[in-house]
Amino acid sequence: MPKVVTRFAPSPTGFLHIGGARTALFNWLYAKHHGGEFLLRIEDTDRKRSTDEAVAAIYGGMKWLGLDWDGDAYSQFERRDHHAEIARQLLADGKAYHCYCSPDELTEMRESARAAGSTRLYDGTWRDRDPADAPAGIDPVVRLKATLDGLTSISDAIQGEVTVNNDQMDDMILLRADGTPTYMLAVVVDDHDMGITHVVRGDDHLTNTFRQIQIYHALDWEIPIFAHMPLLHGSDGAKLSKRHGALGVEAYRDMGFLPEALNNYLLRLGWSHGDDEIISQEQAIEWFDLAAVGKGAARFDLDKLSSLNSHYINQADNERLVELILPEVSKLLDGNLSEEAESRLEQGMESLKDRAKNILELAENAVFYAAKRPIKITPKAAKNLDQNGLDMLAKIRTELAKIEIWEQDSIDQIARDVAEKEEVGLGKIAQPLRSALSGSHASPGIFEVMEVLGKEEALARLDDVFL
Repeated sequence: MPKVVTRFAPSPTGFLHIGGARTALFNWLYAKHHGGEFLLRIEDTDRKRSTDEAVAAIYGGMKWLGLDWDGDAYSQFERRDHHAEIARQLLADGKAYHCYCSPDELTEMRESARAAGSTRLYDGTWRDRDPADAPAGIDPVVRLKATLDGLTSISDAIQGEVTVNNDQMDDMILLRADGTPTYMLAVVVDDHDMGITHVVRGDDHLTNTFRQIQIYHALDWEIPIFAHMPLLHGSDGAKLSKRHGALGVEAYRDMGFLPEALNNYLLRLGWSHGDDEIISQEQAIEWFDLAAVGKGAARFDLDKLSSLNSHYINQADNERLVELILPEVSKLLDGNLSEEAESRLEQGMESLKDRAKNILELAENAVFYAAKRPIKITPKAAKNLDQNGLDMLAKIRTELAKIEIWEQDSIDQIARDVAEKEEVGLGKIAQPLRSALSGSHASPGIFEVMEVLGKEEALARLDDVFL
C-alpha cells in the first residue's frame, strides 16, 4: 500500500466549525494510523469572503485540538496561476472549450432546464461551435467537455458503491471570464499535486466528487480514494445549528472544555470501537479506520460532551488545571489574587476537580482558595452565620487555636469533640465553618479546606465573620 496522505481543506470564511473539526480529526487519525501524512490546505480562492482572522481561527483551533499538520499549510489562492495553466492545457488537448454565453442566455438556459426537470443546467451551446462565431466584446469562460453518456461510479470507503448518470452533469466552468480558476478545478489540481491518496470529507461534497472525477479523467490522473462522512445533526435529529452547539472550536475552549474531551467526543460521532466510550489519543490512532465510520448522521449532544469533559477534568494533571483556571479565577476576583493563590489551588485541586464539568465551573468552585481576605460570603452561606452559627464558630475557634500540627485529621477531631460537648450534630459546626471559610454553602470537605488554607489564614477568616 502506498503512503497514505490525507488533507483537511477548510475555507477561511469564519471559525473552525465543529463539523469541520471532526473532518480534520478523522483525516488526522487515518493518516496517523497508517503512518502517513496529514496536510492542511486553506481554500481561500473566494477573496471577498476569506479573511486573515478566519485563517488564524483555523490555525488556532487545529493547534488547540492537537491536530498538527505535516509541513507548511497550503494556500489555494497562491496556486491560482498553476490552476489556470492546467485549464489551458485541457483547452489545448481539446478537452475543454471557450463558452461565450451572456449572463442572460445562461439564466434562460437554467430556467428552461429546471422547467423540464433536468439537472443539466448548461445545454452545451459552445461545446462544438466554431470560436469564429464568438460575439465581440465578451470574455469567455473555459468549460470542461464532460462525458455525456454512460455512468460514473465511485467505491466510497464509507458509503460503498455510488453511481450517477453522466447525463445529469453539465460542462462545468474551469476558468471564469476574468481568468481565475473555479473551486472545482483548484481542488482537483491541488489534491493531485499534494499527492492526496484519500479524500475524507462530508457527504455534502458527494455531488462535487462526481464532477471532479470528470476532471481527473480528462487529465488522465489517478483518482484518490473518496470517503464521504455523514453530516452532524442536533440531538433532536434536525440539521446541526447554533442552537444545538454548532459553534467554532475556540468557543468550546472558552466554554471550558478540554481538547482531549472534544476529540474523544467527536471521534465517537459516527465512528465506534465496540462499546468503548473513553478512548485515548493513542488508542484512537491504533484503532481508527474508515470501515467503522457509519453511514447514518451522528447526533451532537452538548450534555454528553459535558459528561465526557467532566471525566477528562477528573483525570487531568492538577498543575495543568491550575494553569487553565488561573486566568478565569483572576477575572472573577478582578485580579485581586492572594499571594498563596497558586499553591492553595494546587493543594486543593484533587478534590475540586471531582465536582466540575468544565474549566469555568472549576474556576468558580476554586475561587475561594485564591481570594484575599475578607472573602465574599453568598446570601445562602450567610444563613449559616446566624447567632447560633457564630456561637459555634467562637467555641471551635478557641479550640482550633490550640492545634500544633495543622492537618485535617486533627481539625476533624477538634470539631467532633466540640460537637459532642455541645451536644449537636457535626453539621452544626461544619456548615458555619464552610460558610465562613469558603464563602459558600458548598465546598470540598471543610477539614481538607482548612488544611489547605493553613492555620493562620483559616483562623483569620473565622475572625473576619465577627467583625
